[in-house]
Amino acid sequence: MDVLQFVHEVDDEGIRGTYLITDEAQDFDVTKYGGAAGADITQALLNAWKDACAATGTAQVIIPKGTYTLNEVKFLGPCKGQINFRIEGVVQAPADPSAFKSDAWVVFETITGLTVFGGGTFDGQGQQAWKANDCSLHFDTCRLLPTNVRFNFITNGVIHDITSLNSKMFNLFLFGGNNVTFQHVTVTAPENSLNTDGIHVGRSTGVKILDTTIGTGDDCVSAGDGTKDLTVSKVTCGPGHGISIGSLGKYDNEEPVVGVHVSDCTLTNTANGVRIKTWPNSKPGSASDISFIGIVMNNVSNPIILDQNYCPHAICDKQPSRVKVSGVKFENIHGTSATQECVIISCSPAVPCENVEIGEINLVYNGPLGPGNSTCLNVKPTFTGHQGSTYLR
Repeated sequence: MDVLQFVHEVDDEGIRGTYLITDEAQDFDVTKYGGAAGADITQALLNAWKDACAATGTAQVIIPKGTYTLNEVKFLGPCKGQINFRIEGVVQAPADPSAFKSDAWVVFETITGLTVFGGGTFDGQGQQAWKANDCSLHFDTCRLLPTNVRFNFITNGVIHDITSLNSKMFNLFLFGGNNVTFQHVTVTAPENSLNTDGIHVGRSTGVKILDTTIGTGDDCVSAGDGTKDLTVSKVTCGPGHGISIGSLGKYDNEEPVVGVHVSDCTLTNTANGVRIKTWPNSKPGSASDISFIGIVMNNVSNPIILDQNYCPHAICDKQPSRVKVSGVKFENIHGTSATQECVIISCSPAVPCENVEIGEINLVYNGPLGPGNSTCLNVKPTFTGHQGSTYLR
């Protein structure tokens, strides 16, 4: 069967184009392995994957249209050739969190040349899990609920035209990736679903998140330690907690964050806008070469926030953060703020921020408290262009 694969060309100026290549693939349809709509396809899908992974050339695992149940599953490489995972139907996770032995429902691991696509949906059925999530009360000891789809150690991957629905915790999680693109992805979960980050990237290089729509109960996009060369462009976010780098500095031996560039995104009714967050009394670390450019805010709380005293549970040590933040640009950010404090740049007194540039900011607060304002601590930013009347130097 002919398979269309999306290939993206991106340079320092942004996205230059998307084109298609056609390849002849061997098909491994789950229904040919005994899988059927309305039934559990776990073993049939694993058998299809095993044969596809062993095939030379391009192999394609297919889940046709229909609704299926799927238990916890791991698709392991390395595979002999390019492998495409075509999900056209809806797969549903067990609703009961106790059915899981690990912290992920669907895992793709150690694969070079992976494409996941097809217009289908990974439905985590997270409603029961959200009620049991006690991480806001016991964040150091709470059980980690399963991520919908986790990508571990993927090289040359493309994930496009899929939906992650109602994950129990993180929706899509990339760890140890190299040259991986997410495009035309939809993430949907209600605003009250705790810890359901849309797309999380950690210890990965050369990642692109493009033309994607995310509404969830936590960060729409989050970049953890070791993220290098991440492009986020044309993402629509809301509800959620914004587009975030961090939180950083909580654990030993965290790797630097270098080169995160967010552009042409729209955020609506989110709890934060564009954000960098590090823990107080943190382990040493660094984040550098970061830009947020061309961002539209629609009734967003804390539209611009660099917070080096991030303490979501209000029981943190008051010692300053030791994560060094440098080379940060906020430019052409405009719209409306739901909070009077439109811009917060709160850096660490132990390692003050360096080379922070603020240009062309126009954020309007229309609330009852008066005009919008800003806070700058332990930083000497450079101002370029025009800052709107709501932003006070």
